[in-house]
Amino acid sequence: MGISLGVNQYGKAEVRMVHVDRSGPRHRITDVTVTSQLRGDFAATHETGDNSAVIATDTQKNTVYALARLGGVGAVEDFALRMARHFVDGFDQVTGARQEVAQHSWERIVTSEGGEHDHAFHRGSGETRTTVVTKTGDHEVVISGISDLVVLKSTGSEFHGFPDVPYTSLVETDDRILATAVTARWRYLGTDVDWDKAHGSVRQILLDRFALTHSLSLQQTLYAMGEGVLAAHPEIAEIRFSMPNKHHFLVDLSPWGMDNPNEVWFAADRPYGLIEAAVVQDDAPAEDAAWAGIAGFV
Repeated sequence: MGISLGVNQYGKAEVRMVHVDRSGPRHRITDVTVTSQLRGDFAATHETGDNSAVIATDTQKNTVYALARLGGVGAVEDFALRMARHFVDGFDQVTGARQEVAQHSWERIVTSEGGEHDHAFHRGSGETRTTVVTKTGDHEVVISGISDLVVLKSTGSEFHGFPDVPYTSLVETDDRILATAVTARWRYLGTDVDWDKAHGSVRQILLDRFALTHSLSLQQTLYAMGEGVLAAHPEIAEIRFSMPNKHHFLVDLSPWGMDNPNEVWFAADRPYGLIEAAVVQDDAPAEDAAWAGIAGFV
């Protein structure tokens, strides 16, 4: 029986970095978590402990800081591409790289005396901007995204017509609260993209479609969101969603002689429905390898 090394990669996970752009009196802050992973000719370190080809994970961590110092951060997609190119183009033994960046939100403090402050911030929402860049030789794939975009609509949502099979207890409704935490990732067809502009546009389309679609199911809303993104952005090949249904149940106040015209709800945290799907351009080439390691997506 022959034994050999299979698919492998290694790197430094969850490098925390905050970069402050001090080029003017109005500072800009970029708070990111970076995971750097390399692929290539590293069989020797696994098989014999020969580390002569290994770019140390600590070196990868320091590269995050150094590249930020040399060129700032900018759009997270650009930063991830710079990281990938640094390693793949700079070291013969590195044939591929996977760079994942999550950007955490900060908002300027608005003071009662002078409006937005130039260098004071408060933590924004839990929403995170994400990217995963994979580079194999000259081939580069960018998957951008957003996570924990929490949205809710207090009407304009129904759910009925599902089969009454054994153990069904859910009551049909033509007026309910619909809430979810949107995690979406979309794959670009190339790298010649205005990343910040595209991200802002995709985010707005997601919000518009969630708000304006009269929903008969969370699945229908998900598809409408994805369809809107692809129709507006031909440079995007596909968009994948993972959306928990944040259930709200109408409270029965009849034991106390009160009605409840859809005003008082119980917000349940678990269990929850979990809706996941991809919306794709039919003629877009597949990039299954680029999705490897991205948890929570079909």
